Amino acid sequence: MQNGGHMKTNEERLQKILEHLDGLGYISPETIPNIDLYMDQVTTFMDKHLSETKRYPDDKVLTKTMINNYAKNNLLPAPNKKKYTKEHILLLIFIYYFKICYPLMILNSFSDQLPKSTLILLTVCH
Repeated sequence: MQNGGHMKTNEERLQKILEHLDGLGYISPETIPNIDLYMDQVTTFMDKHLSETKRYPDDKVLTKTMINNYAKNNLLPAPNKKKYTKEHILLLIFIYYFKICYPLMILNSFSDQLPKSTLILLTVCH
């Protein structure tokens, strides 16, 4: 029993979930640097802007190993001279949010079919 002796209704539970989701931070397009970043800068940037969305305090938002695995699995294009562009960061944001809902294999199969503009819109609209 909760809320003064009565159980929460599904509507109350849904409202609480929506309030939680509404409070999550996201990265606005203006926040993403217009210059290319090295991997350490990318992980620092993502951690700074997405740390509030972690499930557990010890979780990592993004690691070098994750980035390398995403590139190996064709979820992310290889960096250009060890630097990552704004488009790379948008794709990493997309992967970060959607890997929670979809296994990476599914993301891999459908990310190849989406034009970059769609991925960017999906990321920005979150």
